[in-house]
Amino acid sequence: MKPIWIVDDDQSIRWVLEKALTREEIPHRSFTNPNDVLNALDKDTPSVLISDIRMPRGNGLDLLQHVKVSHPNLPVIIMTAYSDLDSAVSAFQSGAFEYLTKPFDLDKALELIQRAIEQGQRNQSAAKVLDDWRPDQSEIIGQAPAMQEIFRAIGRLAQSHATVLIMGESGTGKELLARALHKHSPRAKGPFISFSSSAVPKDLLESELFGHERGAFPGAQTLRRGRLELAEGGTLFLDEIGDLPAELQTRLLRTLTDGHFYRIGGQDPIKANVRIIASTHQNLEARVSAGLFREDLLHRLNIIRLRMPPLRERSDDIPLLARHFMQTCAKSLGVETKKLSDEVLQHMVNMSFSGNVRQLENLCHWLTVMTPASTIGVGDLPSDLLTATNEPTIIVQGESSPVAPPVNRSNTSDWENGLGRLAVKMLQDGDQSVFDALTSRFEKAVLQAALEVTRGRRVEAAQRLGIGRNTITRKLQELGIDD
Repeated sequence: MKPIWIVDDDQSIRWVLEKALTREEIPHRSFTNPNDVLNALDKDTPSVLISDIRMPRGNGLDLLQHVKVSHPNLPVIIMTAYSDLDSAVSAFQSGAFEYLTKPFDLDKALELIQRAIEQGQRNQSAAKVLDDWRPDQSEIIGQAPAMQEIFRAIGRLAQSHATVLIMGESGTGKELLARALHKHSPRAKGPFISFSSSAVPKDLLESELFGHERGAFPGAQTLRRGRLELAEGGTLFLDEIGDLPAELQTRLLRTLTDGHFYRIGGQDPIKANVRIIASTHQNLEARVSAGLFREDLLHRLNIIRLRMPPLRERSDDIPLLARHFMQTCAKSLGVETKKLSDEVLQHMVNMSFSGNVRQLENLCHWLTVMTPASTIGVGDLPSDLLTATNEPTIIVQGESSPVAPPVNRSNTSDWENGLGRLAVKMLQDGDQSVFDALTSRFEKAVLQAALEVTRGRRVEAAQRLGIGRNTITRKLQELGIDD
């Protein structure tokens, strides 16, 4: 068996891996920089190459690219202490077998190495030829383990045209994930078109999605291309697919099945050369059971399912995100970026952020606008943040509108009034699932509160809420709550 090669300038990392490989009786050889590896490859090849990314005398990604050109069948594992989307996607795009985030679990590292050895023995190439990524565009930010899984998924899907269904609570960044999937795909040079049924009046939905011919109905004075046609050669992002009306579900299913569609009033089929990425915050299986969503459409959309984690599952990312939002908010307003003190960042980390990343961004916008100090201390935070046990609701009404201060959730009328305002807005937008949607959000908030109080103990949570054990289990499944 050929040895495992380890490339890392950190002696402690080399030592740990060497001892573990020796214990498993796996031959190995260590290097301190990529140049020595390239020289050694002229005479010999390893069974697996394990390389750090950032080293004083070279870059692991550059080494990976050289290796995959000269030795395309060699599995390469990339190690990094800097976990970001660019590094993850770059590693996979360059043909990495897998990547390890430091510090790593040694047993998992050995398991990964063994899989890489087997991959090499099967002589399967890990190389991928991918479209160039553009680092000047915005990306998903995150270093938490939950986000590393998202980055890995983006990398693995980078050569795919497969339909993707993104699950996740409101405000988690589902559209940002969809844009990243598009950007790192063979369709990256094509358009990315977004469509949300909740943002379009109901009587215009079909025309907005499929387009219409001139004279198709009163007022149709010109031909109109729909979002599906505008996305030709690219990606169509169907935001909150669970809210799509039944008649549009049927037309969309037919399009996905037949591969073509018709404009309203049209007689000629139009080929749908489009990748579909859909998102939802709802439990689609529960909506299928309730007769609100077509089961066959769910099967068509559910080819690849990804879950965007809520902010509470990646609280370690809050300081990183907060600093980023403070910078972007200041830039958009044309003011100097304000600094968040360590005390403020710790206070943010301890917040639950039911509105997820969007709520954190709104809070940073509020702080940028409302605080006079250049360094924000705990005393500069909204008053309810200092007294309430849960986080406030921060609302930014628009660039030209005043910024509304956070609502004090200790006052019962505040959340009732907020719920009423949300219902009015949804009704004005023509949303016909207002009752179901708001009831689900209320039930989800109450169940999550009960599980938080009981530290995840379902039976105790059911007793405190005055409901049965089977009822709480069913509700948790319907609402997609992972306790």
